[in-house]
Parts: sequence; structure tokens; C-alpha cells
Amino acid sequence: MSTTPTILVADDDQAIRTVLGHALGRAGFDVQTTGNAATLWQWVSDGEGDLVITDVIMPDENGLDLIPRIRKIRPEMRIVVMSAHSTVLTAVKATERGAFEYLPKPFDLNEMVNVVRRGLEAPHTKPDEDDASVPEEALPMIGRSSAMQDVYRTLARLMNTDLTVMIVGESGTGKELVARALHDLGKWRNGPFVAINMAAIPRELIESELFGYEKGAFTGATQRSLGRFEQAEGGTLFLDEIGDMPHEAQTRLLRVLQEGEYTTVGGRKTLKANVRIVAATHRDLRQLIRQGLFREDLYFRINVAPMRLPPLRERVEDIPELVRHFLSKAAAEGLPLKIIDRAAMERLTSLRWPGNVRELENLIRRLAALYSQEVIGAEVIEAELADVSATAEPENNGLSQSIENHLENYFSALGGALPSPGLYERILCEMERPLLKLTLKATGGNQIKAAGVLGLNRNTLRKKIRELNIPVVRGGK
Repeated sequence: MSTTPTILVADDDQAIRTVLGHALGRAGFDVQTTGNAATLWQWVSDGEGDLVITDVIMPDENGLDLIPRIRKIRPEMRIVVMSAHSTVLTAVKATERGAFEYLPKPFDLNEMVNVVRRGLEAPHTKPDEDDASVPEEALPMIGRSSAMQDVYRTLARLMNTDLTVMIVGESGTGKELVARALHDLGKWRNGPFVAINMAAIPRELIESELFGYEKGAFTGATQRSLGRFEQAEGGTLFLDEIGDMPHEAQTRLLRVLQEGEYTTVGGRKTLKANVRIVAATHRDLRQLIRQGLFREDLYFRINVAPMRLPPLRERVEDIPELVRHFLSKAAAEGLPLKIIDRAAMERLTSLRWPGNVRELENLIRRLAALYSQEVIGAEVIEAELADVSATAEPENNGLSQSIENHLENYFSALGGALPSPGLYERILCEMERPLLKLTLKATGGNQIKAAGVLGLNRNTLRKKIRELNIPVVRGGK
């Protein structure tokens, strides 16, 4: 009797069946293929096969609906789901119903073969009893690019765990959106979702905001106040911009993560923390560790399950879908419904989008609100870009050229030798202080104006002024 594993493949596309049959056959597996769910179900019911690969959309049944039925009669059977309709909903439903892995089409054949091998070697686990369905309206993330597929798959793997998740991404990429999805789709969904932005709260108030305080703990504390940990009990606490958390609060947070308990400010009673922690930052925490601004032990505690969100420039194929979504959203809020023509859409996909998805949404809302024509053409997009670049581009180009000239002189002075390691961080550190100092000088010491010029939160600017020991101009706010 042959001991070669048999792979059952179900897909209504003959080309997919042929390609998978050849690839898996070359990898040493026996392969049976079918174009419908009924035949796949018959094979599984008869005890055939060691692993299933199924498409989602088939002529007679949805492949996702087969998963719980297969797991009920063949709990040891590994199921790999593939789909051309690759949304976060597909990844989540496949994972919730017990799929071993989910791969969006088009997939890499070598990756599929590796998934099959892992599936056959993985230890068997008991099927989950709780198969709570997730409403599609709870899934606001948009995009079918390969970069977003990685996000969906990671989210699906993490949503029903207790692991601390660290979301890293540039400003405007949707970090809080992902944090909410982890909460709304996962095992903590019945509890509250509580968010706190470290960069938006004065550093002296962070601890009382996080952990609460007792009556009389400090001047003005006229009654006991719940902190975010207590507010998030049984749910998710989202710590946004954790790189801006002051050192004292980092120490207290570390204790919560290590011991699962904390005390309020001014309190003596130890409280248990029953929350799922999701953190996010747009900053390089490793660089902050080297600068002594972030605790290394805390970094390892919060970076248990990292998630990287791609900037919009790495997923430009998602822009048309995002634009349609934002136009519909604007119309639902009472703004006129607009149409973006092909030339305008091509121009939008050619941009770099430094502000990412948030910048794109703001532009679409502006187009819906300010322009009378129903169809937005490329000339409108160009007019919007001209308004922005009229002042920004000459300044940015001149600044870039000046920096490039200085660096070129620096490397020339080395006489062909290479600088010591860590040049990137050193250059950034050396530029930061004079940049802030000169900006404050140019704004007459007005920290609000300086923060606006720099694109920083006002509290973040104040923190940097203290950390870098920058003299404050008299009269500055």
C-alpha cells in the first residue's frame, strides 16, 4: 500500500487544477483534482486524501462552507483555502472555520508546495467549537494587493490569541483601523476597545491616564478616576504612538506586562489587568533604545507579534478601490457623489502619497466638497497638486540638494575610506537638534507654529526640546 500523501484539489478553473497537479506531482505527492465541491465532499467522506486544497467560489457550493463539515468527519484533515476574491473577510472566515492556511490568487507555486508540506507535518489540534461569524460591515480595511494580503493573513492568525501585538507603519497607514479589526474580529470582541495616544497627552499625565488615580493623589484629584486599563477590562487597550511614552510610564507598563497587575496613582491596592494589549508606532523603537529613550526590555515585551502596515506607495493597485470607497463614504455623509475618470485615476496612482491613506481620503473629500462637476478629470487633480507644490516643492528640492552637497563633501573628505557603522542614525541625530533649533528661531519661539512647520504634535515637539536641551526663545509659546 502506497504511503505517498494524496492531495485533493478542488477548483473550477481547469488551468489552476492542471498547474497545481503538475507542481504537487513533481514534489512527490499523489494528486486528485475536481472542478466542484460535491466530488471533493464525496472523496473526503470516503476517507480519501490527506490534505485538501479548495477554492472559495465553485459552481455548486462555497468552499468556506465545506470547511466545518470536513473538520467534523475528518478532524485530522488539513485544509488550504485559495481565492481570487482576496479580502480580509475571506482570510478571517477561512481561519475562523478551521483552515490550516489561506493563500490569495495568484499564488507562488513554491509557496503552495511548502504550505502543503507544513500542513502534512503539523501536529493535529482539536477543532474549535466556537465559530462566531463576523459581519462584513465590521471589516473596513480596503485593498487586494499582495502587501495587504500579508496584513490580512497575519490579522487572521492573531485575532483569537492573547498575544501582545505591535503594529508598525508610517503615519496615515491605518494603524488604529487594524487594531480595531483585531479587537472586533477576535476573542476579545465582547469587551471594550479603549485607545490612548501617547503623543497627544502631556507626559506628566500619562500615568494617571493609563492607571487611574485615587482621590487626593495630587492637586485637583477631587475624586477617584478610572484609568484606561480599568476602562478596557475584558477587552483591548490600544497604545498608539508608544514610542512617545515617557520613561516612568514605560517602567509601570513593563510591570503590567510581566506581572499582569498594577496600582493606581496614589493607591495601594493591587489591581489585576485582564486586557489584550495592542501597541503602535511610526518610529524606529530600536533607534530610540540606542538613544536611551525606550526600554529594551519593554520592547521585547510588546514586540511579541509584530505587524507591518505597508505605505500607500507600496500598494498603489489598491488606490482605485480606496477612491471608490472614500467617494461612497463622502456621499453617505451628505457630500455630492463624484466620479473619478480614468486619466485622473492614473494620476492618483502615480503619486508618492507621503501622508498615505489619510492623505488620499482628505483629497477625495476635498474633491467632493469643493468642485461642482460630477466627473473629476486629471486637470482637477493637477490643480490640487499645483496648489500644494507651489510652495512645498522648491523648498523641499532646495533642502534636499543642500543636504546632498554636505554629505558629498563629507564622503570626499574621507578619501575613499568608509565611515564607521551606524552612519544613518548618527546623521539623523545630528540633524535633529539644529533643525528644531532653527525652526524655533524662524517662528520666533512659537512652538505651535514650529510644530506645524515640522509636522509634529505640539507635545512631541516639547518633549524633543527637553530631551535635546534646546534653548527656548523668550516669548515663545
